[in-house]
Amino acid sequence: MPAIEVGRICVKVLGREAGRKCVIVDIIDENFVLVTGPKSLTGVKRRRVNINHIEPLDKKVDIEKGADDEAVLNAIKEAGLEDFMKQKVKISRRVFLETKALKPSVSA
Repeated sequence: MPAIEVGRICVKVLGREAGRKCVIVDIIDENFVLVTGPKSLTGVKRRRVNINHIEPLDKKVDIEKGADDEAVLNAIKEAGLEDFMKQKVKISRRVFLETKALKPSVSA
């Protein structure tokens, strides 16, 4: 099971949307993916995200690469995951620190 793949449900662990679930819509490169909530369901806007800022879950929805928010929402409804997607996850300090440790430090 590849962790980062189109349709994989993830939790954002950093940023203003931390603790909210999202779906990977496209893989941009080895560091970034395009995710969406969709915003009407989970509050996560469609945006580019660093893969170190998301935690993949074991659930996956069947969508095409680059699917729009409406197609993602329909796939979530078909899979019966609406209530699961609406639930927020409390981000523990341990997860935050582990994610922060993965970030490269910038030194002058």
